[in-house]
Amino acid sequence: MLNVAGIDVSIQSVRILRDVSLSVRKGQLAGLIGRNGAGKTTLMRTIVGALAPGRGQIELDGRPLSGVPSHARTRMGIGYMPEDRRIVPQLTVEENVLLPAWAAGEDRRERLARIYALIPEVAALKDRKGLQLSGGQQKLTALARALMCGTKLLLLDEPFEGVAPVLAQRLAEVVALLRDEGLAVMLSESDLSHSRRLLDVVFRIDRGEVTRAAEERGP
Repeated sequence: MLNVAGIDVSIQSVRILRDVSLSVRKGQLAGLIGRNGAGKTTLMRTIVGALAPGRGQIELDGRPLSGVPSHARTRMGIGYMPEDRRIVPQLTVEENVLLPAWAAGEDRRERLARIYALIPEVAALKDRKGLQLSGGQQKLTALARALMCGTKLLLLDEPFEGVAPVLAQRLAEVVALLRDEGLAVMLSESDLSHSRRLLDVVFRIDRGEVTRAAEERGP
């Protein structure tokens, strides 16, 4: 579903990613593990089109993404939950979740119902304003929003950071369900404390270079 081949990314002439290659299959949950500043967010932002690689190529389901803008990548099926959630505080939870569909000019009522069935906690909060949400509730809302445009590839940047243990466990359960339904999922973390038993494969990133580790998911 995702293939990244030999990409370099620089920001303000500073080389952040160096010859990065990795792939994530449909129905696979991959972990991108590295310390803060290692390049995890830069890689995800490059995949969604917010940054452009200086060299190399990214493909979604066999289709090259070079020159494809970020909004078009969303329509193609890339869902992204950023580390800072980016919840609009004055909008309700439901309005936040529907933002990608509104931007695409699409009616997504059936998909919204499906998301509410998958994450009933978000349905229960649908009329609450974004500014009234806890950190964990914001994470769940951001996850629901990332699923609004027929997502095939789901990118989760530090999904468990700053979340109470009960909500972290709930997030992990939802992510596992999505993987089992056939989505390709890649999540970033600074360590494996929350996700070791979930991951099918681990990519370790250090100073912008990625290596593949052994498969991690336990019984």
